[in-house]
Amino acid sequence: MISGKILRDAIISGANNINNQRSRVDELNVFPVPDGDTGTNMGMTVGSAVRELQAMDDSCTVGEAAKTAASAMLRGARGNSGVITSLLFRGFSKALEGKKEADAADIVAALKKGVEGAYKAVMKPTEGTILTVARVASEEAAACGKEDVAELWDVVMTAGQKALEDTPNLLPVLKKAGVVDAGGQGIMIIFEGMGKVFHGEDIVAGGEAVPNKAKLSTENAGKGVFTDDLMKVEDIKNGYCTQFLINKNEGASAAKMRAFAESNGDSVVCIEDDDVINLHVHTADPGKILSEAIKYGYLTNFKIENMHEQFLARQKQGKSLEKQASAEKKPDPASEFVYAAVDPSRDYGFVAVAAGEGLKSVFTDLAADAVVSGGQTMNPATEDILAAIQSVPAKTVFVLPNNKNIIMAAEQAQKLADRQVVVLPTRTVPMGITALLNFDPSATVEANTINMMSAADKVSTGLITYAARDSEYDGKRIRKGEIMALENGKIIFTSNDITKATYRLARSMCKKDSSFVTIISGCDVSDEDAEKVTEIVKAKCPNHVEVSHIRGGQPVYYYMISVE
Repeated sequence: MISGKILRDAIISGANNINNQRSRVDELNVFPVPDGDTGTNMGMTVGSAVRELQAMDDSCTVGEAAKTAASAMLRGARGNSGVITSLLFRGFSKALEGKKEADAADIVAALKKGVEGAYKAVMKPTEGTILTVARVASEEAAACGKEDVAELWDVVMTAGQKALEDTPNLLPVLKKAGVVDAGGQGIMIIFEGMGKVFHGEDIVAGGEAVPNKAKLSTENAGKGVFTDDLMKVEDIKNGYCTQFLINKNEGASAAKMRAFAESNGDSVVCIEDDDVINLHVHTADPGKILSEAIKYGYLTNFKIENMHEQFLARQKQGKSLEKQASAEKKPDPASEFVYAAVDPSRDYGFVAVAAGEGLKSVFTDLAADAVVSGGQTMNPATEDILAAIQSVPAKTVFVLPNNKNIIMAAEQAQKLADRQVVVLPTRTVPMGITALLNFDPSATVEANTINMMSAADKVSTGLITYAARDSEYDGKRIRKGEIMALENGKIIFTSNDITKATYRLARSMCKKDSSFVTIISGCDVSDEDAEKVTEIVKAKCPNHVEVSHIRGGQPVYYYMISVE
């Protein structure tokens, strides 16, 4: 049996281990384009739970430790590898819920739950990745019959390592590069750190801290914000913060429960899982909410707080807290996103992810309410996207991730938001721009979702960037620092001249039915060079094609090229 303290320490040890070795994992990325890097994303995801775990008392239960870790990782998840890692640990939270200690059978169940959740979250699971490594480790653990947790974890490590070494046989690109899967290696490093604690060894010591920006806490997401200068206690109409779990009956509808809560309160958060509905609502009559909820299943984990009392208590503490905050105040890049309640008269709002002041202005001009700073090499966390969503006072918020490695984090934020969220899986900035241009305010949510993505999918995206590492990709030998031209994510050719690479790529992307070419210049390109490139592209493309230039200011990519 392991205690909550042991599980807590094990997860901290795993987080330290991956952060100590994140560069080793980053270097396994076979695609030479600069990216968010798997080791860094996984390290930041698991590392987001360390501070909260360290604050827990030694008497904590395994259920409490698992829940604390899973909640923090879900909010801090970055990139696809980070989201999948957070979902693996969410399995621990679900399987160990309510348990004081855990035996080997509980750990087996936790691994199984995590793997099931991770596979469900990925639209097209690819074998030979972190998913395979976790699944094989889970299956071998379930079959081994070990009753001691430390011995069980040895099986997990042996099976996982074998699966990791087999990933090149499942993914030819790994075999050609002579490496194993980066995500699979990352999860094994985390498991290695955990195993040391399960075997009674010390926690792996933390090394160099992973650079991270300050975060806007989402602890109060969906609960409103009380500002003493703006509110009085009598302004709180729905004075009871009510939260509980509904263990669902067959056929129970979370949508109907949400609708009832919204008609009898505000700040509703209704999250449905396989077996439970997690409901949060501010209401004037908690009894009415509970009477309706019990029709959907049996209720647990009640938490009802009188917000009038909370408000008055906070007023008394106000001055001392203000002084303390002033003394400890640090810059918070996410503070621009302030929670806003849903405005019933506002149907639609938009959140986009982009890097560069020029691109931020483009999306803002196209009616994006919030632009999350991020993109290639700087994947925003789930909580960053959630904070932006919660700042848009619309009944439905469309989110445009504009990067394939940010889509999963956006989908996790979608589940945590207190309003309807539609994630449009835009994989590039040009796709996001085109999607917004095709929004119809008179159309339904469903019609806009289909039409915006249909238009976005017709856009071809070209990228001019540099090779972050020596590599051989798709039969091409690429040297670090070499200029690369990509069309829709595929490396087309390399060059030593940015200008020539750009107009050559643009020309090759233009087809007979192409009408528009947009050149988006990055932060490392002068206006003079951008104008020169634009003029050359105009000369090289057919006369019927309209060529324009946008100063995007994005990092990593010297140029983005949009062809429609």
